[in-house]
Amino acid sequence: MSTYVIGDVQGCFKELLKLTKKIEFNPLKDTLIFAGDLVNRGPQSLEVLDFCLKNKKSIKVVLGNHDLYLLSLINNNQKKAKTLSPILKSKSASKYFNWLVKKPMLLKVKIKETHETFWISHAGIPYFWSLTKAQKLSRELSKSLQNDPSFVLNNMWGDRPNKWNDNLKGTKRLRLIINCFTRMRYLDMQGGINLKTKDTGPKKELEPWFVKSKKLLKSSDEYIIFGHWAALNGKTKIKNIIGLDTGCVWGGKLTAIRLEDKKIFAVKG
Repeated sequence: MSTYVIGDVQGCFKELLKLTKKIEFNPLKDTLIFAGDLVNRGPQSLEVLDFCLKNKKSIKVVLGNHDLYLLSLINNNQKKAKTLSPILKSKSASKYFNWLVKKPMLLKVKIKETHETFWISHAGIPYFWSLTKAQKLSRELSKSLQNDPSFVLNNMWGDRPNKWNDNLKGTKRLRLIINCFTRMRYLDMQGGINLKTKDTGPKKELEPWFVKSKKLLKSSDEYIIFGHWAALNGKTKIKNIIGLDTGCVWGGKLTAIRLEDKKIFAVKG
């Protein structure tokens, strides 16, 4: 009985099957957690969703930016969008929507055997929230997304505001929550999130979000796991903050971590 977290699949279904075979995934005993971006860019997003629905009792997901993009397309009855067209034209589009729209932005997973806690979100958790605050905001956003999906999905686009304030309301509040959980990479020197820069390497007046967020982890038994940032190739140089997007859709690898012993598994993209 094992728990695995898998990085960005992005429609790479063949690699997903290879990875589940490599880890000997047993849906009757094991749990798969996807760190967001199940779909888009790769050739078989429809098949990835079908795999998840077939095994939904043993699968958990946090939403990524590409998953939210798919939800917005279905919600607005779009039928064409490059690699997502098979889903949009499917008679089961509403089924995929209803399954995805209920997924959270953040998961807290406790492993009994090791007494360790893993916080999982697509892009990470910003330093200006506590872990408890992040959990509350994930619930707040999920409630809004389920109660009024059109409002959330049609107003989530944009890079502003980029600094958190507890007094933020309406579209500004939901947009920043979504951007922190699904798009964040760098922080600027004023402590706001910078959504323009994507590559790695030294950056003047910018630093990776996880440099500051390591302070959120109060013990060696707590971890943050994220995807989203393929250019890092999983490397944060911080023991308790683990990146899993290793660029499968770009020809890299599809990576999973087994939480019980933190063993890494990967297959070539």
